[in-house]
Amino acid sequence: MTDDGEGPVLARRTSARLHEIGQTIDDLSLEELALRIEVLHAEIERLEQARKSKEATRAGAEALFRF
Repeated sequence: MTDDGEGPVLARRTSARLHEIGQTIDDLSLEELALRIEVLHAEIERLEQARKSKEATRAGAEALFRF
């Protein structure tokens, strides 16, 4: 998988799902498994960044209403 400066290319692919949670993985090659792991790591990072942003927003709102 390559990175074009805006994140992993396959992580942004919208035309097809690369991996569905719970799907059978028995027939996947080592390369396919590695690719899916890489894409899932990128998705985890994206989710963690979203969570941090929402936590910061919440903390700001709570600080505003504590007075």
